[in-house]
Amino acid sequence: MSSMSSAHPWDVHRLPSAEGRTFLVTGGNKGIGYFIAEQLSATGATVVLGSRDPAKSEAAMASIRRRVPGARLRALRLDLADLASLGASVAALEADFLDAVILNAGVALDDPPRQETGDGHELMFGTNHLGHFALTRWLMPLLSAAPAGRVVTMGSFAAKSERLDLDDLQSRREYRPKRTYGRSKLAQMHFGLELDRRLRAADSPVSSVVVHPGGALDSLTPSRPPVHVRTGGAWLRGRPAGLVVQGKHAGAWSAVRAVLDPAVRGGQLWGPRVFGLRGEPRREPVWTHLTDTLVAARLWAASSDMTGADPAGVRGQGRGRGGAH
Repeated sequence: MSSMSSAHPWDVHRLPSAEGRTFLVTGGNKGIGYFIAEQLSATGATVVLGSRDPAKSEAAMASIRRRVPGARLRALRLDLADLASLGASVAALEADFLDAVILNAGVALDDPPRQETGDGHELMFGTNHLGHFALTRWLMPLLSAAPAGRVVTMGSFAAKSERLDLDDLQSRREYRPKRTYGRSKLAQMHFGLELDRRLRAADSPVSSVVVHPGGALDSLTPSRPPVHVRTGGAWLRGRPAGLVVQGKHAGAWSAVRAVLDPAVRGGQLWGPRVFGLRGEPRREPVWTHLTDTLVAARLWAASSDMTGADPAGVRGQGRGRGGAH
């Protein structure tokens, strides 16, 4: 059953107003993150695009403004692979509150060799999971200052068939890029659910929701030059897959609903309606392996040791909505 009443069904093409609210999208300059930012900007909210490449952020904002005149956009330099830089990045927001962060940015490598961040962590695990884990620690005071702050973690359907090796989180013993990527996304999803459990235990006003985009292909994604250019040939080749999967614009829908829908609750999992691969967003049962709270707790402890952060341990004493943002 939908979380919305039958009289007011959720419509991905008619989003509610979010005037006065501020959202941060990590990796908002390309891919699914770009479309999350584009769709949220149409609600009247201020949308901050987090990216390590300022030029790509500027290009993405220009593209959004062509489609959403008057869009309220900001760029934030954000490098999730550099843990020591994250505190300064959050300070550069110069915000008194943050209504939601969408933890979307990610690295996906297709081929060996194994690579590491400057902090010595395997690149995909270090960026996709540890970077977001540490970033959330810095953002928690701002999220706590909002009336109902949300952390929305973008997982992946690739994580459904993976299991974490808690004794080899850094893929030192066994490195296979696709498996390591899937496990990094699985770690993110465990984190999002464990974060909500800890926030509830601490009676925090912040909630944490996990989403995934289903199957999202470039060939089924509408062009947004120069951010994404789809050729006619790519579209034709991708059409048969459209029976099963979708474009990245549709892959954004679950995250956008998790940000905006007041009926969405912490600790839930949202994904596409049709076999979890395509279609409008719906709540789905939390995958069985994601319900293992012992694994989640061990992952949390290991992540805290690796980053020196505890995202649920920072209680913000926010100043409310009176300040500039």
